[in-house]
Amino acid sequence: MTFEPVIGLEIHAQLRTQTKIFCGCRNRFGSPPNTDVCPVCLGLPGALPVLNAHAVELAIRAALALHCTVHERSIFARKNYFYPDLPKGYQISQFDRPLATAGWLGLGSLRVGITRLHLEEDAGKSLHQGFADSDRAAYLDFNRAGVPLVEIVTEPDLRSADDAAACFTRVRDLVVALGASDGNMEEGSLRCDANVSMRPAGSATFGTKIEIKNINSFRYVQKAVEFEIARQSALLARGERVRQETRLFDSDRGETLPMRGKEEAHDYRYFPEPDLPPLDVSRATIDAIRASLPELPDAREERFVSQYGLGAYDAEVLVRLMPGAAEYFEATVAAGAPAKAASNWIQGEVRRTLKDLGTDDTSAATISPARLAGLIALVERGAISNTAAKTVFERLWTSDRTAESIVEAEGLAQIDDVALLERLVADVVAAQPDSVAQIRAGRNNVLGFLVGLVMKATSGKANPKRVSELLTRAINSD
Repeated sequence: MTFEPVIGLEIHAQLRTQTKIFCGCRNRFGSPPNTDVCPVCLGLPGALPVLNAHAVELAIRAALALHCTVHERSIFARKNYFYPDLPKGYQISQFDRPLATAGWLGLGSLRVGITRLHLEEDAGKSLHQGFADSDRAAYLDFNRAGVPLVEIVTEPDLRSADDAAACFTRVRDLVVALGASDGNMEEGSLRCDANVSMRPAGSATFGTKIEIKNINSFRYVQKAVEFEIARQSALLARGERVRQETRLFDSDRGETLPMRGKEEAHDYRYFPEPDLPPLDVSRATIDAIRASLPELPDAREERFVSQYGLGAYDAEVLVRLMPGAAEYFEATVAAGAPAKAASNWIQGEVRRTLKDLGTDDTSAATISPARLAGLIALVERGAISNTAAKTVFERLWTSDRTAESIVEAEGLAQIDDVALLERLVADVVAAQPDSVAQIRAGRNNVLGFLVGLVMKATSGKANPKRVSELLTRAINSD
């Protein structure tokens, strides 16, 4: 029997607010332990929560971008469970009356349903040290307790590990583009739980669901889901039963490991949060937030293809794979550079130099779009060769000069003197009779070798197109 996977994701994104969701403590990463805390986020008796309006706005932005219905009234609830890093003994979340429901996310030809999006607070952080019983210790840092989250729950519409990783990636792209979250997975700003089950291919009945908790990278989502699909498939192939349980992904071993079984699952005993009133958001407020949404990644990719004539891959790199590159690209084009040339330089020399610095973020680029456009203009009109252009680029990166001033100061202007180039071409043709014979015999790829010799003789300053024309004419005229 052939089985197919059924996969859904629960994505937790920390919201990019200045303060926590129910108190005035700073929402920031990296503070000394237990310094961004107060009676509210520590759950001390008598401390009352007050909802952060900016967190609500950011959550609504994310919900609208995911095509959800934002409800004018939603209810906060207490999710009751015990864990040392949860100081109140419950988490303020939303349950049967969430902020938003019934959305979708485009994933190529696949439309992934969004079941719900709701607000909640994050827990603190447990730090474990030691291995032997004699030196084991756990330390609690409550700086993260009360940080605002949105939880985005998808429908079980995904059918492969690749799709699961792509869905997680697209959600991150979206919340970052909205300014709702910084999406920093290394700092824990974005985390994902994956629900995986197997069923007979073509069946409408779901199999036994396994939940994989707290995955914090796109690659780990893919690897965890791949492993779980293989593990469950092997069990079913042997006629064994898949046991419902929660598992963790061990990135070192590349496999999921049991965390707790169904019989250990929490009964969260949800009930409405008595210290918070219902969250009421007017239709006018929702419409105003909708009108303020920025251009989203899918729409920007489509525009880059239609407006600038870029290929789909180029548009994806600029919009999704290099932070800030879309804005950098458009500013370079606005400064006069042809779109395709600007795209090539940003994906080529700019990205290569950024990678040498250990980043893809164009905010680290030291060449302004206007100065890059100036360099591209020199190349486009043939004032400098491609070889010289790379030299100019290196000078631009380490100075505040313009491309024209660098070319003039360092004598990098392209040689286009026909008489001089004809003499150099004649010398090369006379010195390379075997190559000339091969070209005359139809091996035109050898011409590039001869062009290279002329370029070397001019220290890379010759116009390669002109050199190629003169070589072809000289070879064919004898």
